Amino acid sequence: MNTKEQLLRALPSVDEVLRSQYCQGWLREHPRRFVLKAVRQTLQALRKDILAGGRPQVEPSALKGPIEQALRRLTSPSLRPVINATGVVLHTNLGRAPLSERALRAVLEVSRGYSNLEFNLAEGRRGRRFEHVQELLREITGAEGATVFNNNAAAVFLALNTLASGRQVVLSRGELVEIGGSFRIPEVMAKSGAVLKEVGTTNRTRLSDYEGAISTETALLMKVHRSNYRIVGFTEEVEVAQLVALARRYGLRVMYDLGSGCLAELAVLAGADEPLVPQVLKEGVDLLSFSGDKLLGGPQAGILLGDAELIGRINQNPLARAMRVDKMTLAALEATLYAYADPELARKELPTLRMLLARPESLRQKARRLAALLRRYSKEVQVRVTEDFSEAGGGSLPGLRLLSYSVALRCPGLSAQKLQERLRVGEPPVVGKIRDDMLLLDVRTVAAEQLRPLAQAVKAAVAR
Repeated sequence: MNTKEQLLRALPSVDEVLRSQYCQGWLREHPRRFVLKAVRQTLQALRKDILAGGRPQVEPSALKGPIEQALRRLTSPSLRPVINATGVVLHTNLGRAPLSERALRAVLEVSRGYSNLEFNLAEGRRGRRFEHVQELLREITGAEGATVFNNNAAAVFLALNTLASGRQVVLSRGELVEIGGSFRIPEVMAKSGAVLKEVGTTNRTRLSDYEGAISTETALLMKVHRSNYRIVGFTEEVEVAQLVALARRYGLRVMYDLGSGCLAELAVLAGADEPLVPQVLKEGVDLLSFSGDKLLGGPQAGILLGDAELIGRINQNPLARAMRVDKMTLAALEATLYAYADPELARKELPTLRMLLARPESLRQKARRLAALLRRYSKEVQVRVTEDFSEAGGGSLPGLRLLSYSVALRCPGLSAQKLQERLRVGEPPVVGKIRDDMLLLDVRTVAAEQLRPLAQAVKAAVAR
């Protein structure tokens, strides 16, 4: 009998492995189907290795490590925390805005039991879920009416479907934006039933263009904030106040899709000319929509503010139920909005604002702390602190470059790409950026409590 046949015969059976002490321990912690699958996957991998000419250890005691790795893959949540070392504050692929501690506590409290999600405690009758944030939104923005849906695209869709289905909506060609995931304003509008009436050109649209397009079929004049790109050079666009005045002359309404939705003054950031929600409302728009998880710094949500009568009609749309928010979103959003009652509290509590407004000197000090940890943990890695630039991301503040600091890593015998791959599949997963065959870890988006786990993750990646 040759070695290959001997090894195949020596492989323990599935039942034999399941009876082992380590498997019995796992069976008390995990569903049997996952332990069984991990054992079968491990044995199958060993068979393939043997048939390919390998000579692996096949004793049951030697299988503990491979089975444990397979079990960890099967039982680990698919959605996991990640250390974001890219410097992109609102990284769409990494979940956009991190929630504040106040928001996290609110989610936990509401989720661990029952709540008054749709129950009016004062009157003992059924309530409406959006009312939990309605008054707070009015208070901090000055809006007459307020409601919330599961994202901004839903808010825009519902508003158009309610107010302009089968009728024209006038919009500048320069504002036919595409948002993440290839969703385009013209397509959202078409699905809503509204008829798009394009005016002007890509770079120049005048008030006369809007006025020339108004007819008996016109339902709304619409403006979309270019929150994820800029047009520079020979440009012209109509100001909100001008559009509102034109609409009033013709008895029409104005809707403004603001996209990011900023409630905090960001003038301290050079080039950050993002319009503030309260200011836009004061200019007289009838409806204003924006996201909860961008510059606002809260959970994914679509916030709709403006005329109370219009908001009421939109809430009555049968499709509103399909796009409503859940209790966890409402809890997090209420806690986030609460911080905006005091601008200083918002800057202190909300991670998004803290990261955007972080001072370069504090970032340099943080980078030096990370570099020191890396040198202590990983002697093989060449480490240096370098000046860098971050960005807001998430379709917000396009073109804005934020002075930051990164720790640049170079590991002899290991390419930056390979090091990045190892970090990405490690525990915790780490995502950085590559430049000049160096892996850069931008500390703007790394919390202070993540510095040590990040350094340990690099150590583990290099050791592999």
